[in-house]
Amino acid sequence: MESIDNMAKNSLSALSQDKLTDKEQEKIKKQVIKATISVSCLIVGLIYSALFPTRTVVPAFFYTIGFLIEGIPIFIVAVKGILSKELKNAMEMLVVIAIVACYLTGQLILSILIPLILNIAHFLEERSIVGGREVIEGLRKMNHNTAVLYENGEEREVAPQELKKGQTIIIKPGAGIPIDGIVLFGKTNVDQKSLTGEPQPEPIKEGDPVYAGTVNIDGQILVRVEKEYVDTSFSKILNLLEEAENIETPESRLIDRFMKYYIPFVLVVAVAVAMFSSDISKAIAILVVSCPCGQMLVSSAPMIAALSVAIKRGILIKNSKFIEELTEVNAVVFDKTGTITKGDLTLTDVLVVNGVEKEELLRVAITVAEASTHPISRALLRGVSDLKGLEGFEVKEVSGKGMMGVSPDEQKTIFFGNKLWMETNEILVREGLDSELIGSVSYVAYNGNLLGCLCFNDTVREDSKPCIQELKSLGAQKVVVLTGDRKESANRICQDMDIDEVKAQLLPLDKLQSIQELREEYIVLAVGDGINDALALKEANVGIAMGAMGSDLAIQSADIALMNNNLENIPFAIKLAHQTKNIIYQNLALSCTISLAMIIFSALGYISALAGTILHNLGAFVVLINSSRILKTELWDEDKKEKV
Repeated sequence: MESIDNMAKNSLSALSQDKLTDKEQEKIKKQVIKATISVSCLIVGLIYSALFPTRTVVPAFFYTIGFLIEGIPIFIVAVKGILSKELKNAMEMLVVIAIVACYLTGQLILSILIPLILNIAHFLEERSIVGGREVIEGLRKMNHNTAVLYENGEEREVAPQELKKGQTIIIKPGAGIPIDGIVLFGKTNVDQKSLTGEPQPEPIKEGDPVYAGTVNIDGQILVRVEKEYVDTSFSKILNLLEEAENIETPESRLIDRFMKYYIPFVLVVAVAVAMFSSDISKAIAILVVSCPCGQMLVSSAPMIAALSVAIKRGILIKNSKFIEELTEVNAVVFDKTGTITKGDLTLTDVLVVNGVEKEELLRVAITVAEASTHPISRALLRGVSDLKGLEGFEVKEVSGKGMMGVSPDEQKTIFFGNKLWMETNEILVREGLDSELIGSVSYVAYNGNLLGCLCFNDTVREDSKPCIQELKSLGAQKVVVLTGDRKESANRICQDMDIDEVKAQLLPLDKLQSIQELREEYIVLAVGDGINDALALKEANVGIAMGAMGSDLAIQSADIALMNNNLENIPFAIKLAHQTKNIIYQNLALSCTISLAMIIFSALGYISALAGTILHNLGAFVVLINSSRILKTELWDEDKKEKV
């Protein structure tokens, strides 16, 4: 027994233990031990029969032991399937009937070989389900890093589960980032493709967030822990992936209903063949070849392949709406800020009063903007990075109004802010000065005189228009933008983008109501950032949250979460859903056709019971090969982009 146990361990090593969970290793070990004992019983029985042809009791004894070892586990599973309401484990039910029939009719060797070969074949199937599970398992293993805790000037390794919010950790070059946190010191590049799908490393500096499951590439950084292990985005994503692996699609429920009729049909055919042909071996062959291995993989193999492709692109699929309704979507609703736009303000217009130079206005504005972290100040500095401000001014910020600068002798003043801020400081703003400007307007005054105003707007993502055009080519009859911004600003952003309707100045409840109205006529896909759009994402038939990395609400509220801001992933997800659905229906047709053909050949005597133990897997391997075509989706998409 010890040598058999060692054989099982060696088999596990050959299968590369780093790709197997502990549970899978234990299961395989038991299978190897059972198979070894059964084969040993079979060999002893055959040798004894060859040496003593007239003595049948001893070989029958060994054959019976082998039959029980291989057959009892299948029998237990079959009984559980019969007792369940869903009539599960159809394959085991048919195999049990077949091997019991073999045993009772004296075909003892066949009663061992059938379950033995079936188990070997099914093990190979499990290890070759299009590689999708290995991709997901690879992500899980990335979360098993140790952390270097930095306390009282000393370093020590701890498990990520032990870290508490507020503690400080050191992340060295090449190390995985074990927890969500904020960089306190250092600069580096971080590989975030496990979460975002983006191949290019992200430059990280002090104040930037880092996330568990990503990898520090080239610099040492000091990080403050912001979330405990169980609350990290990566941990939550992994939990969702485990749930997603068990997604039950409408097509899989169709298979369950199909099995309720399939099993009685096979039994009736087997009994009829046995009665009319007086050949029990043909009936046994029918039971063996009819084992629905292919049908069992009809929906699971394509879903695992689709999950694999989606994960590589930073698309997190959470439920069966991926198949059910994404393929039926005919209306798309976008949030504006941070979705079809970048969410960052940009200087778009500079308006000066008579006699003032544009450069003079900008230099005055930069003088106070350099001391501010306000989005408008940052946008101004990005827009005129080649200019320098005036020197010697003491600057202060007045919340909700603007910036003020005073020279050391208090003889010169600068005001940069809204119209009310100007009027409060008795600076005259000519009526209608900004009437043609659309966006966020800030005024600039120097020594009590207005120099002009600056207009800032959000900028459209480069891939917004191509995304919308492709969505329409995929069946979207209506594209709507819902935003809380002013109507003028929203219309300016959305012009020339093939958008059918823009609704502006909406609160979250207004967006919810708009989605409800659209659902009366359309199957609605809503796309937003998952925070202020949470209600809309939940109400839509399918909700997609963009830039969900680090946003718990984004992951929770949407059916699909994009871990990056790549709009191309939206039409890609729809195409992937269409392809997955088509593959599922193809698999169903292929597996049923192959099963029916083999049942007919078995009834005619062309396929024996022993040959059937191998041939019945033909349907399963055809399904696997067909499902593996989904894995080429990503490569095809990349090739297409390169040609363009």
